[in-house]
Amino acid sequence: MRVVIAGGHGKIGLRLARLLGEREEHAISLIRSLAQEADVVALGAHPLVFDLESGSAQDLARILDGADAVVFAAGAGPGSGVARKDTVDRGAAVLLAQACELAGVRRYVMVSSMGADAPPPPGTDEVFAAYLVAKKAADDDLRTRDLDWTILRPGALTMESGTGLVHLAEHTGRGQVPREDVAAVLLALLDEPRTAGLTLELVAGDTPIDEAVAGLLS
Repeated sequence: MRVVIAGGHGKIGLRLARLLGEREEHAISLIRSLAQEADVVALGAHPLVFDLESGSAQDLARILDGADAVVFAAGAGPGSGVARKDTVDRGAAVLLAQACELAGVRRYVMVSSMGADAPPPPGTDEVFAAYLVAKKAADDDLRTRDLDWTILRPGALTMESGTGLVHLAEHTGRGQVPREDVAAVLLALLDEPRTAGLTLELVAGDTPIDEAVAGLLS
């Protein structure tokens, strides 16, 4: 399986690249700068520098040519302001969808955020509110496209080691989840094309990942 990861140097993107590399299915990881290359190569992935904020859909489509799937795991990251929440968390996700359509790549798995469908509660920090608004707009855009999309909305992300045990459903309630388990769920969703068209929430739980994904289809 040839997978292109947008946000290939992010914490989830790197973990997904490692999992694919362990299966000798080497990801193409889109990175922001040459300084990030070594980290990606060490995991067995192929880094490509591409600016998701200023690049064109046509140029990105050329990179996607021949891919089986894409994963959007990019984010503006800590310390970014309201403007970059829009240009990355919304704009880059939309750009990737446009490129998929141009390149004929149907499978698109989106890393979104729990709570993206609801308006930010009163008193929410303006940057986090902008993040949720951007994530909702990206999800809404993806749902309108003739692509085989799956939207994954993790709870609060942690740096703890993954357990391989999760709660994955349309609605899970609030909770936390290790980034390692998010990456493993992304891989399981890529392996199961029948999850296309689903919007899913993810938190830590007590169900093995493969069983959790299979349970969505029963």
